Amino acid sequence: MKILVTGAAGFIGSATAHALLDRGDQVIGIDNLNPYYDVTLKEARLARLTNRSSFVFHRIDIGDAKAMHDLIKVERPQRFVHLAAQAGVRYSLENPQSYVDANITGFLNVLECARHHSCEHLVFASSSSVYGNNRNMPFTEHNGVDHPTSLYAATKKSNELMAHTYAHLFGVPCTGLRFFTVYGPWGRPDMALFLFTRKLLAGEAIDVFNHGRHTRDFTYVDDIVEGVIRILDKPATADPAWSGEHPHRATSSAPWRIYNIGSNHPVQLAEYIRLLEKVLGVSAKMNLLPMQPGDVPDTFASVEGLVDAVGYRPSTPTETGIRRFVEWYLDFYRVTKPGVTR
Repeated sequence: MKILVTGAAGFIGSATAHALLDRGDQVIGIDNLNPYYDVTLKEARLARLTNRSSFVFHRIDIGDAKAMHDLIKVERPQRFVHLAAQAGVRYSLENPQSYVDANITGFLNVLECARHHSCEHLVFASSSSVYGNNRNMPFTEHNGVDHPTSLYAATKKSNELMAHTYAHLFGVPCTGLRFFTVYGPWGRPDMALFLFTRKLLAGEAIDVFNHGRHTRDFTYVDDIVEGVIRILDKPATADPAWSGEHPHRATSSAPWRIYNIGSNHPVQLAEYIRLLEKVLGVSAKMNLLPMQPGDVPDTFASVEGLVDAVGYRPSTPTETGIRRFVEWYLDFYRVTKPGVTR
């Protein structure tokens, strides 16, 4: 197939593009290479993709409606994987407008392209952050998501609602995946594992929020990508059992579905740091701090919906994922672990 991947220079987008190319698909990648974090890392991810014969890249901002429609008219991808977004919970407190521009207006442009250009299936990134103040663990797609704690979370819930509208009105098959704390090689520099690794190797103290007590359903990037592709191959359909009298929150009478995708194995941040210390062979100096505004204390994904839909459950052990990230980091930045000479 010919598949559009938005955010192709991003962490999950580039990994997804590689996996699609590996199985023989053609990939049309777009990205605006915005400077939210180190653009040279995005360019390095992109350089690996542009060496592949079935990959075509266009530097486009999804907020540019005309550029998006012009591209789709020429390239005519059959399916869309929408991973472009303004990411980051904490940054949404500083620059809220960028979240509306990218995550609301940009997603509207993606939906309009899907509507007018016969998209067979639109798979888009939602987030575990939509669960907000919910404390019923594990989080399931049956839970309400009406109490977000950040604008980022609110935009992701909005994406789910917007997609449902287009599925209902125009028959665009849409599936949203609620990602749970994705990590791994080529990851984002603003994420905890990247920040901790850089500081520990430099002998610096790390900032540990909520005194390391909160838990996260850390999910390895390859597990995420496999789930994305399995879902992409299963276009959303209407649920024949759906009832407006007793509405299910993750299915619909329209071709629209929502799934969690996480490890189903939450790890306390303090344990995550301990595993990183073990892999790096260092002891962390920690600044223990209160929880930051916009954060939630815990996440824990029920993935039974994903298992039932495509027979797949993310499974990479946390220590294995951390080790693979550290191996990539040492190689990419050409640094060494303490006590090791290159």
